[in-house]
Amino acid sequence: MKKHSLTSLLDITHPVIMAPMFLVSNTQMVIEGMKSGVAGCIPALNYRTLTELQASVRTLKAAKVPGGSFGYNLIVNKSNVKYKEQLRVLCEEGVDFIITSLGSPEETIREAHKVGIKVFCDVTDVAFAQKVERLGADAIIAVNNLAGGHRGNLDPETLIKAINEHTSLPVISAGGVGCKAELDAMLSYGAIGVSVGSPFIASIESGVSQDYKQACVDYTAKDIVMTERISGTPCTVINTPYVQKVGTKQTQLETLLNKNKTLKKWVKMIRFYIGMKATEKAATQVTYKTVWVAGPSIENTKAILPIAKIVAQLVA
Repeated sequence: MKKHSLTSLLDITHPVIMAPMFLVSNTQMVIEGMKSGVAGCIPALNYRTLTELQASVRTLKAAKVPGGSFGYNLIVNKSNVKYKEQLRVLCEEGVDFIITSLGSPEETIREAHKVGIKVFCDVTDVAFAQKVERLGADAIIAVNNLAGGHRGNLDPETLIKAINEHTSLPVISAGGVGCKAELDAMLSYGAIGVSVGSPFIASIESGVSQDYKQACVDYTAKDIVMTERISGTPCTVINTPYVQKVGTKQTQLETLLNKNKTLKKWVKMIRFYIGMKATEKAATQVTYKTVWVAGPSIENTKAILPIAKIVAQLVA
């Protein structure tokens, strides 16, 4: 079966999705992305209320231009108690696509398809890719070991080729793209497009602190480390002095609680909530307890630039 290109799947000019980033992504970034011919995506959890989420969808619908599209990311596991209502709002208002993460996308696919919304699913291995194909996903977001935040374990080439070999779904590569050469490499491995996050943190339009943006300029790929201290799930962050001080491993108590089958899911939910709050503070305030999420593609970030210029560097 011939696989759609990302440009035809989303009716965009360039095969790029501006990845959803917790507390970084916002409507202004997506609007500028759409003007530049790419798709933009925002985590639904960036909005505290359903009214705010609804307003953001309406803002993006009003601003949509030919060659651009927009969508939202849904965390579809039990840690997100707002999930079902967020899905309802997105389906009622109408968006171009939804990206699912951290759970089963079955309900999202079923409800979104009723109203013509495409669903792309984050996966890190072939087994889950096959599962979401059976559930009816429209495409796969292949999260590799170069992604920022919660990353996969496989390198981009291995992951893309394996999923292409064992499923018939289009593959969108996530992780490791900060310039045109890296985008072209992902396409050469068999991806139909890419999801790019970290290079857009240091954009004029992003809502994080200047210090966070400047850190993406000042630090490089070698400064990215994995930590278990944010959400309980390994996550890539910039190796700031504070991260070095507190370490990147779970405490003995956290490790012990995670081994208890009864307590594990509750510990994970609590850790997820605490981690989100810590990340929110770090993203918007400068404190001595700063943890900045990013991936190794910040290697290509040399200045704080407008979204349009960052897109141009990726596609020109």
